[in-house]
Amino acid sequence: MMPVLVFDIETVPDVEGIRVLNGLPDDLDDYEVAEFAFQQRRAANGSDFLQHHLQRVVTISCVLRDASQFRVFSLSEPDCTEGEIIQRFYDGIERFTPQIVSWNGGGFDLPVLHYRGLKHGVSAPRYWDQGEGDYQDSRDFKWNNYIGRYHSRHLDLMDLLALYQPRANAPLDEMAKLMGFPGKLGMDGSAVWCAWQDERAAEIRDYCETDVVNTYLVYLGFQRMRGRLDAVAHAAELAVVREALGRIDAPHWKQFLAAWPEV
Repeated sequence: MMPVLVFDIETVPDVEGIRVLNGLPDDLDDYEVAEFAFQQRRAANGSDFLQHHLQRVVTISCVLRDASQFRVFSLSEPDCTEGEIIQRFYDGIERFTPQIVSWNGGGFDLPVLHYRGLKHGVSAPRYWDQGEGDYQDSRDFKWNNYIGRYHSRHLDLMDLLALYQPRANAPLDEMAKLMGFPGKLGMDGSAVWCAWQDERAAEIRDYCETDVVNTYLVYLGFQRMRGRLDAVAHAAELAVVREALGRIDAPHWKQFLAAWPEV
């Protein structure tokens, strides 16, 4: 069984980078610096959404599923610096060579990790291998690697389900709820910056973890649709997730399970 690593990131504005790029004075606080950047973006294209390279990673949440375990975990500030968070994520790819699964990872998460990893001097040779590496199976990566849009080592569920047509993209929250899963609980991406300023890093982490489990549950539905799981195996895998989450004594998982009725 090839390990599967489902991932999701949460970001805040890179206020230090914005200061450097715009020559802003040190007496401006983080809120004012971010607001300056938001106003620039609104003037340019009508949206507050900052460029990928100015998104500072504060959490990467993951589901790791292999032959022996289902595990949810996070790499987060303040326990790690941004560089350490990104390096540890790529270290996991180096160690397990999993299929990685995301929802819009090709459009957002991975480009952010590329730029921010470059900033911090991160090393990720297995991830970037496209068939020219020193690994025994490196040649296989020429035809199936993490970088190729139409390869499966990185499965961007949103992109594939939309048949690579941006106009057909669907929000994870809505797809999860349509499939009977909890979807987003108590927070969404637009609230992360405010939560960060209020020093609610743990709340951001918990939100990211529920998002990544929603992604895994949608992925299981996709595996059933494409014939990789039959009805019995699909139900058994859902039970594995429920049982694993039920063993974690944390409020966000109690809320998640309460919002996920058994059928």
